[in-house]
Amino acid sequence: MPQLEFRMPDLGEGLTEADLVTWLVAEGDHVELNQTIAEVETAKAMVELPSPYAGIVAELIVDAGDTVPVGAPIIRVATEGSVPEPADPVAEELDPVEPALVEPAAAEPKRQPVLVGYGPGAAEKSRRRKPGSVVKIHDVAEPAMAVDHARPDAKPSARKLARELGVDLATVTPAGHAITVDDVRGQVDSTATAPTNSDRETRTKIAGVRKWTAEAMVTSSQTIPHVTEFVTVDVTASVELIEQLRTTKAFKDLKLTPLSLVAKTILVALQAHPSLNSSWDEAAHEIVTKNYVNLGIAVAGPRGLLVPSIKEAQAMSLLDLTGEITALATKARNGDATPADLRGGTFSITNIGVFGIDSGTPLINPGEAAILCLGSIRKRPWVVDDELAVRSVTTLGLSFDHRLVDGEQGSKFLADVAAMLEDPLTLIGRA
Repeated sequence: MPQLEFRMPDLGEGLTEADLVTWLVAEGDHVELNQTIAEVETAKAMVELPSPYAGIVAELIVDAGDTVPVGAPIIRVATEGSVPEPADPVAEELDPVEPALVEPAAAEPKRQPVLVGYGPGAAEKSRRRKPGSVVKIHDVAEPAMAVDHARPDAKPSARKLARELGVDLATVTPAGHAITVDDVRGQVDSTATAPTNSDRETRTKIAGVRKWTAEAMVTSSQTIPHVTEFVTVDVTASVELIEQLRTTKAFKDLKLTPLSLVAKTILVALQAHPSLNSSWDEAAHEIVTKNYVNLGIAVAGPRGLLVPSIKEAQAMSLLDLTGEITALATKARNGDATPADLRGGTFSITNIGVFGIDSGTPLINPGEAAILCLGSIRKRPWVVDDELAVRSVTTLGLSFDHRLVDGEQGSKFLADVAAMLEDPLTLIGRA
């Protein structure tokens, strides 16, 4: 059977590589057109790769856990067609072509792949002949005979868990024919309880979310002149408003939290302070001020910190924002956030108050001008009308890019957000 290569596609994030997390097929497996064959992780998103070919998996070129450059081959599929007769051991010289990239001569017209390395142009290139090249029939082996027996037989879910836990599948003894999730967990348990003289440190491969988060934060700290300002606010009226709205029919089935109201005040404040919703174009020597807001919401999940953004948030009501924040946070925590969800942010919020932390100095996401940090809301003594009272109080922290935002602009924006949270009824006339 002729074999076709599938290359690591460009997933549209401007990145040059991706981590192949899990193979969902094995050598010798039959695959259908568009069947999911692997999971890859790039720019904090887990993405499923569909097969652009139907046939039999001839070779898995890279291993799960490898970092693969965009455009590099990852799998070879033997396309379905007539099975060749057993070949004479002597090389048979045919019309010169590249053996691994031959297309079936009588194949029915198929859907044109649209991923990087494919499509009409790439297909034409793959058929380009090289002078003197020779095809040896016996070089195109039956895929079922090309299985790498050194590769442990494991369920896809087991491979994924093993990668997350740092377990070498070669050390796992399956209870049945193939390694399962329970076998991996059993290996972890036995390793944890076994006495060892080297159990003084744990090394975890830097990959996936952690790798890209690290790269983004290093870029942020090294290229953006950060300034962080703080303001402590009496948000008693906002807390009371939220409690009232939760009892209404409109918000009955929604998870309304202070984060939703803070998001709304930010969107309103950005209308008066557009420099906080801009970006720095180094190549063009321009400041790009956005007339829309893609509001990033930092979400801590099992795979690390993700910042999906709510697109066109400036047009949303408090009701709409509440629903979008809940839906987006759920997707991120479940590992379902797409590359589109995770790119294009123009301003971000991080809510560290959910961890009981009062304040912090957040780093700005590259490509944005500012990020606001919401601290915990606590009952504290507060002076009201020259008398001491117990009020709900929080601290807001704003980090901004001093190339784009002057101290006056940043201070006025933060004061504006604080004033609306102190008296949320002022939102009615501005939203």
